[in-house]
Amino acid sequence: MAACKGRFVLALGFGRNCWEAGQQVLSSLLEDGDEIRDHFVRQWKSWHANLLALDQPSRDNDLYRTSMAVLRTHESKDFVGGIIASLSIPWGFNKGDEDLGGYHLVWPRDLVETAGALVAGEALVDALRVLRYLEATQEADGHWAQNLWLDGRSYWGGIQMDETAFPILLLDLLRREALHLLGDLHRWWPMVRNAASFIVRNGPVTQQDRWEEDGGYSPFTLSVEIAALLAAADIADLVGEVIPAAYLRETADSWNDNIERWTYAIDGDLARQIGVEGYYVRIAPDAGDGAASPLQGFVPIKNRTPDQGTVRATQVISPDSLALVRFGLRAPDDPRILNTIKVVDALLRAKLPQGPCWYRYNGDGYGEHEDGSPFDGRGVGRPWPLLAGERAHYEIAAGRPEFADALLRLMESSTAGASRLIPEQVWDGPDIPELELFRGKPTGSACPLVWAHSEYIKLRRSLRDGRVFDQPPQTVQRYLVEKRRCDFFLWLFNNKARTLPCGKKLRIALLSPALVHWSTDDWKTSFDTHTRDTKLGVHIVDIPTNKLPVAHPMVFTFHWDAEDRWEGVDYRVVVE
Repeated sequence: MAACKGRFVLALGFGRNCWEAGQQVLSSLLEDGDEIRDHFVRQWKSWHANLLALDQPSRDNDLYRTSMAVLRTHESKDFVGGIIASLSIPWGFNKGDEDLGGYHLVWPRDLVETAGALVAGEALVDALRVLRYLEATQEADGHWAQNLWLDGRSYWGGIQMDETAFPILLLDLLRREALHLLGDLHRWWPMVRNAASFIVRNGPVTQQDRWEEDGGYSPFTLSVEIAALLAAADIADLVGEVIPAAYLRETADSWNDNIERWTYAIDGDLARQIGVEGYYVRIAPDAGDGAASPLQGFVPIKNRTPDQGTVRATQVISPDSLALVRFGLRAPDDPRILNTIKVVDALLRAKLPQGPCWYRYNGDGYGEHEDGSPFDGRGVGRPWPLLAGERAHYEIAAGRPEFADALLRLMESSTAGASRLIPEQVWDGPDIPELELFRGKPTGSACPLVWAHSEYIKLRRSLRDGRVFDQPPQTVQRYLVEKRRCDFFLWLFNNKARTLPCGKKLRIALLSPALVHWSTDDWKTSFDTHTRDTKLGVHIVDIPTNKLPVAHPMVFTFHWDAEDRWEGVDYRVVVE
């Protein structure tokens, strides 16, 4: 120490084992430290110099450059385009080294949200790397894993339909913002076709919602699915695939027509209590063959005690339904949206020192306990700054940029001290200094949350442009301008309808070619119609039920071509 006048060099190396870490250390020590530092600084300055200057004019607590750097530092150096959800482990101080939990995995949804922020900041080449990573990690059947290691191995085994839809929307965003980087769209069509095929074969119901907890009809997931189908249809047209394009648009129209049927609760106790006609629920379980409506079902509440574990779908509310506006399916002044916002603000708005923020849903159990002790599989959900960003995007769509800017300031004020990192959740209780919990400041949840920084960046871009930056134009044109409706009603094996809206044709969609044997008079007379191929792994038949009277049943069964056998079961649908 005396020889180096009180200074020494500390070299840190990381690796999967001590030899790999040691090799990294030795390689670094053999290089000139000042030269490495200068090279490092030059690269960062060069990257920032090419970004869109969203920090002009400057703000008191501007997080734009920090947020862009957070996105870039979470990208793998070995698997380019792979960006993990966070380098942190939620409540990691309460976990042992053997705990593999944490956010150091790739979630396709978070990855696309991040790539969208890269596009918003005009880091277009970086966003293209993400698209290529997604192209390489798509599963053979068209979907993406719930989450995955950077090398592409899946980790958890759930299916979240929005995670299959989001990559299509990323490609479409890049098509609009940086077509010159994509090259020939024919190169990307197989990825889009396979993803869209998975959606129409398995949707609209999702096995898990975006919070990875419950399955059913989610307003958020439906919004992403429908927008992705329309985006895929545009790409199909551009590469000359007109048959799939038509089916994708027709399916999107059918699902869009049924959003309220599946997720809008009318005239219940909660609606009467708050004084509204109805509201969109957080999620409605798949009714299956037994229930008349998904809204009559029950939703499991995770991370709570068993006695709090199941609640009626109509009693669980979430800001997720704002996605109907964000993705262009419903107007910001739609009375159903306005009703839902009243319910959301009555049940889910938290008053923090820096302004209002929102919970994921009522009854959420993902967060610290009441006494501030760490989440351990149970707890109490806390406000999420990224939900303030999503609400701000709604306010921009509604023409209230001042409120949106106030919510942007809330996100900027949710960081702790000089860290400038946006957390997953903020504390909403009285200060507990000994646990480092202060009202409106980060909890022990993930920090930084890359998704939250991505939402911040997109909000900066949206405020600058005076519009929602990542809103798909296809949905806006089709459902808000043209007000397009669908003249048929879909029946699928994974979504067997028991009733049919009056005046609609019945479209039966199967995963294999078949002869559909059907009758409208309980088999006194019958008809045979063969399916036609959509080129998406779906085979369809349209039955002219639009002139049948109310309460009239129709019955049908199938003869499967490939196996040369009859289904052996009659299916019945009654006109409402």
